[in-house]
Amino acid sequence: MAFVKNLFDKNFIEYASYVIRDRAIPDLEDGLKPVQRRIMHTLFEINDGLFKKVQYVVGRTMEYHPHGDASIYGALVNLANKEIFIEKQGNFGNKFTGDPASAGRYIECRVHQLAKEFLVTNKSITHYIPNYDGRSEEPEVYRAKLPIALLIGAEGIAVGMSTKILPYNLKEVLDAEIKCLKGEKFEIYPDVSTGGLIDVSNYNDGNGKIVTRAKFDTSDEKKIIITELPLDTNAKGLVDSIDNAYKAGKIKISSVEQFTTDHCNIEIKLPRGVYTKDVVDALYAYTDCEKTISCQMLVIKDNMPVAMSATEIIKYYAKKLTVIIKDELEFEKAKLTEELHLRTLERIFVEERIYKEIENKKTAETVAKAVKDGFKPFRAELIHDITDEDVEHLLQIPIRRISLFDINKNRDQVKAINDRLKEINRRLKNLTACAIEYLGIMEEKFAKISPELLKRHTQISKFNAVDVKSVVQRNLSLRYDGKGYLGTSVSGGEEKLKVTPYDRILFVRQNGMYMVCDVPEKMFVGQGMWFCSLSDKETLSKVLFTVLYRDPKTNYLFIKRCRVGGFIMNRDYFFAPDGMEVLHVDTRKDFKFTVHYTKKPRVKILEQTFKAGDYAEKGLKALGVRLEAREVDSVEVEGAKGML
Repeated sequence: MAFVKNLFDKNFIEYASYVIRDRAIPDLEDGLKPVQRRIMHTLFEINDGLFKKVQYVVGRTMEYHPHGDASIYGALVNLANKEIFIEKQGNFGNKFTGDPASAGRYIECRVHQLAKEFLVTNKSITHYIPNYDGRSEEPEVYRAKLPIALLIGAEGIAVGMSTKILPYNLKEVLDAEIKCLKGEKFEIYPDVSTGGLIDVSNYNDGNGKIVTRAKFDTSDEKKIIITELPLDTNAKGLVDSIDNAYKAGKIKISSVEQFTTDHCNIEIKLPRGVYTKDVVDALYAYTDCEKTISCQMLVIKDNMPVAMSATEIIKYYAKKLTVIIKDELEFEKAKLTEELHLRTLERIFVEERIYKEIENKKTAETVAKAVKDGFKPFRAELIHDITDEDVEHLLQIPIRRISLFDINKNRDQVKAINDRLKEINRRLKNLTACAIEYLGIMEEKFAKISPELLKRHTQISKFNAVDVKSVVQRNLSLRYDGKGYLGTSVSGGEEKLKVTPYDRILFVRQNGMYMVCDVPEKMFVGQGMWFCSLSDKETLSKVLFTVLYRDPKTNYLFIKRCRVGGFIMNRDYFFAPDGMEVLHVDTRKDFKFTVHYTKKPRVKILEQTFKAGDYAEKGLKALGVRLEAREVDSVEVEGAKGML
């Protein structure tokens, strides 16, 4: 058994780790999930500047992604609609209406011209690993220069954890990163292209919640036009929620029409006698015109799931950007240094006619030795000692090129390389300034290619979420049919009060037990019910219960006056002590009642009248006051029907 348990534990941990790292949670380093990263790798691999069928890209991506084509297609469409990774051609769906994209065979895509500028594909800088079958290589993670996790957002559910990162505005993210590099304070908040309003009071820098609303045009008091959508909502879903609220009788509208195309336009007409101001709060309360979204910035950092804030991610990327720029500059410096070395070798090889030394050599070894010996007098001019690779390079120079060698052109090339090396050395000493410059250049490039990306669409505002209970109409009839059933779906009988679906009620059964519960649709409470009311504190504080009960052992009558305070929902409470017989429950402040005593020999007074108001109010758990030490046969209450 221990072996089986250990096997299950091991397999579960491996499965959970796989789902968390390789499917649901994006990596902080490039902000992408594995399927998205593999799509981008494929697009870089097949990029020739021309559009390719999406179905073709999906098929090629399956070389790296060990899952079905449906998940790849969905991820590609979603990534293309982020506007910064993929250029699209054809119908990729409509984020406003919620219409899906066309089939992959009808639409085309290619890698965005700026994607290679913020996703580093250089294998000398980005680490590549074998794909799932070992036939090809794919990036483990891209070294991204921009905080992509914030730019595109992410949503995923893994084993025991989930992530919900809302997208941010491109310009604001770049500006925040620049401020971070300069040591200045910054704040950033989510932004989506569908617009809407958001309240970020409880956002907690990405790990709290936001309240999002649709934007209304209420200039016409008989018509509401929804011009912008809340976050995570499309026009179709919004109209459906309005229809459902109308059918449930929660909002009063005449019609709702949808004219959404490339911007939201939903028109709600109101019936006679109903005006805009009467409906707005109900729309927020009962439909998706207002939503509360909980957020958690969970990402994979150093192969572990970590919850981070938006500020922390910006700071991480600001620091990382300087490291990437340093690595790129050092890579370019090493490449240019080697190029300078080769240009110098070529110049000396031709100018000093070293190639003449190899004319009489018969073997490869003697040729190589002659070349190396020929460079010994010029060692001081070389970057490093001449290698076998250098010799091979020189020997492959065509004779035509030697005869037409342009010394001035060579010197110009050497000068250009030296100038660039000086610039690289200067930039290596000012990496922060280089990072700021890079971010500014990227902002300018995006402004030229996709200016819409830099505009803020979602308006930050301050408002409180509409409480459904505050706008619901108290128009449901709570009825009691006399047969023992109480509820809103009970037909016939007596209407006890008007309620809402969110109310709680207190009712007192015939036996003196009372209970507090949510408004029932149909509930058996027994025949005969003394009292029924809303159970909010304000209502109950005004209700004074007078309870008349009899001790079955002595037949003595007691009176108890009290109020109901605290309670536990759906639990029975008894006004009288255990074993007592409740004869009457009343909520009037004062009333008269006549007690009829049991007939006995030599007893002349057989009835006596009391006033309830003569007795003091006590606590709910206190015992009642005994009226007389005489056996009681019945009680007649003024204003009540019959004898008790």
